[in-house]
Amino acid sequence: MLHLGVSYAQTAPSKAVSDVEQKAPPAWLDQIDGAQAMDWVRTQNQKTLNTLGQKPLFKSFYDASLKLLQTHDRLAMPEQIDGMIYNFWRDATHQRGILRRTTVADYASESPNWVTVLDLDALATAEQKNWVYHGLSCLDLHQSRCLLALSDGGEDAETLREFDLSTGKFVPNGFTLPHAKLVADWLDRDTLLVSYPWTDKDVTKSSYPYIVKALKRGKKLSSAVTVFSGKPSDVSVDPVVLHDGKGNQVALIREGIDAFSARFYHYVNGRIVALDLPERAEVTGLLGHKLVVRLDQDWDTHGPNFMAGSVILVDLDRHVVPQLLIQPEAKQVIESAVVSHGHVLVSLYDNVRGQLLVFTPSGDTFTRTQLPLPKNVSIDLVSADHASPLAYAQSAGFLTPPTIWSIDTDTATVNAVHTLPAQFDASSMAVDQYQARSTDGTDVPYFVVHGKDMPQNNANPTLLYAYGGFEVPLFPSYSAGLGVNWLSHGGVYVLANIRGGGEFGPAWHEAGLKTRRQHIYDDFAAVAHDLAARHITSPQHLAIRGGSNGGLLMGVEFTQHPDFWKAVDIEVPLLDMMNYEHMSAGASWVGEYGTVSIPEQRDFLRKISPLQNLKAGTQYPVPFIETTTKDDRVGPVHARRFAWRMSELNLPYYYWEQVAGGHGFGASQPEIAQTQALSWTYLWSSLGGVTR
Repeated sequence: MLHLGVSYAQTAPSKAVSDVEQKAPPAWLDQIDGAQAMDWVRTQNQKTLNTLGQKPLFKSFYDASLKLLQTHDRLAMPEQIDGMIYNFWRDATHQRGILRRTTVADYASESPNWVTVLDLDALATAEQKNWVYHGLSCLDLHQSRCLLALSDGGEDAETLREFDLSTGKFVPNGFTLPHAKLVADWLDRDTLLVSYPWTDKDVTKSSYPYIVKALKRGKKLSSAVTVFSGKPSDVSVDPVVLHDGKGNQVALIREGIDAFSARFYHYVNGRIVALDLPERAEVTGLLGHKLVVRLDQDWDTHGPNFMAGSVILVDLDRHVVPQLLIQPEAKQVIESAVVSHGHVLVSLYDNVRGQLLVFTPSGDTFTRTQLPLPKNVSIDLVSADHASPLAYAQSAGFLTPPTIWSIDTDTATVNAVHTLPAQFDASSMAVDQYQARSTDGTDVPYFVVHGKDMPQNNANPTLLYAYGGFEVPLFPSYSAGLGVNWLSHGGVYVLANIRGGGEFGPAWHEAGLKTRRQHIYDDFAAVAHDLAARHITSPQHLAIRGGSNGGLLMGVEFTQHPDFWKAVDIEVPLLDMMNYEHMSAGASWVGEYGTVSIPEQRDFLRKISPLQNLKAGTQYPVPFIETTTKDDRVGPVHARRFAWRMSELNLPYYYWEQVAGGHGFGASQPEIAQTQALSWTYLWSSLGGVTR
């Protein structure tokens, strides 16, 4: 089908250039903090600043982005700890952020009285560290004692230090776990279960620890006693301690086999007991003597059979038959199931629209109540406490500012607590939901956010976004940055619910696993095709954006359909799929992408790998390639190799590598605003400038 002289016809992946024909990237490029690599990064960054950073749009986008990041006109998201409401807050005065608290009653007031518990800026200055807050893990029933997670510049690796919320100070001679990729949970006040790289060899191929030990208060790491040992071939092995608010506790060990499969073990009375659960299942809570389990595969128990996507209750007594709590219908997905004061609170999406359900025990069965929350928007659970009926949820839409709702699970009632004032004028905007027909006949839904007066002329500046992997769903959400920097200037925004995600349950994800992954890329291209068929946009006016796995999506679309897009924003991406297993945490994603060690999967990865499919003489759009030096998950090497290869082929590109930020866009608000401003400047300048 032709539109404005440009073909949107579906095309097969181009044949990859062989490794022999391609010049290998220099080894120094792979040395994350190497002097030569960082010199190259600084040179690349300066080139981008000398072009995008000098455009008139950049300053206005930087100022707008920083203002949104630092404004007090934001919702304070609640976290329930020890009967109080905690919140981590960043603004112009506290760029690294403060941990603060207030009472439940005060949080519900128009202007809560917050008390600062920890000032990250002051801590970082005092310790001369680039600390980034990664959260708290608190002791049950004595929740003022917590493990505070601190990251160096935003890495996944963390330092854990025991912190007393009641005093706002670190506990003298308290638990301290040095910087590493690790997981710890409280077994009791004086004992932690810790998954840690006890030696340099005690990590999996995915770079995560696989040995769990019990560490006693006041003892050295070397004295910790092994509780469970997984295998180097595992992805990771983690302790999980669950509580139900009535004094019941269960200590579990989760042995991650791949990105989606795991074995669970019960650690009880010093023994390890394997649990009878399917490998594709997640334990999400404890209700008395029963585990709340969400299934990602069908399960034949030789009694009742349970469908993938269901939530069930599994008694720790093996002789008790598992019980079905809820089974999703067609087009439905259960996003979460948590325990709240003896109830199970379930977040469910129906055709990408949210609702919350409360399941209350009634004898041997459960009563089901849908909470009276807004319809046709996202409904996300924000906080729940197993020991309290109080929970919090957030509703939001593309054009509907978020509202925080308090929930009483005992009475199944809700109250609006706080609503964010509109961050942009959406009165002249509208949202539509359409379906595109993919190459195999599958209907793929997508949302279009646009001005009500949008002309049907194939010339609207349009930004298409998707993720398409790891069973991660994308739902309607309110983005002030998108509204201020894109929609308010006349841009059209499209969110595509392509396969690989979790919008419609495990089957929607599995349709794009491994060698079936071309479905994901065809779905995305089909949405672009459908946008043109509806006269919304065309290649000269279409930009695309995606990050992480979505960055891989961008790279594939860039190489498979270079004539479909005018701009391609590739964020913290995977791009070298022939070598991804040996880069950062890449080995942990074999369950998603496949492995080059299996010939069929290697052949497919070669066909779709963006780095190996770059070809000289091809008319590609000029991409914007973004990454961070501190990303220890995907790592910056993918982006570096891709930019280097484009340079070798004399292909134009923009490259930006923020030094801090981890698997994100910066550690501080100015760094984040700088990256965002460069991105918006790139998109608008590529499409010809803002329309209004």
